[in-house]
Amino acid sequence: MGLKKKNKVSAEFSMSSLTDIIFLLLIFFMLTSNLVAPNALNLKLPGSSSASTSSEDPTDVSIKRDGTYYLDGRKTSKGNLETALKRLARKSGSKKLDITISPGKNIPTEHVVFVMDLAMRYNINAILAMEKE
Repeated sequence: MGLKKKNKVSAEFSMSSLTDIIFLLLIFFMLTSNLVAPNALNLKLPGSSSASTSSEDPTDVSIKRDGTYYLDGRKTSKGNLETALKRLARKSGSKKLDITISPGKNIPTEHVVFVMDLAMRYNINAILAMEKE
């Protein structure tokens, strides 16, 4: 009499644990993505506007290639530029202060970003005036 053992290996795979892990990862990434704040500057592109423009010229901040800053043609340091822009922003009161940023050719981006950061920090409208190449 030939008795055969049933030693068949089951080829089934349970997907329930794998789907649980995928859903947990999905929930984790959805929750953490809302908490991440983008570290970017709020740039306003020029456009047409029916609002009247101010009659006074905006304050000019120019940057030279060696990293020196000029506020309305007067040489100033980074710290003095910050205090001057802060003072001008306070003096303007409820009306937003307008400045133009005029970098020279081939200026490192960090100098321009520094001035744009100051403008954002003190609620100043900054206009980036680039030269045509």
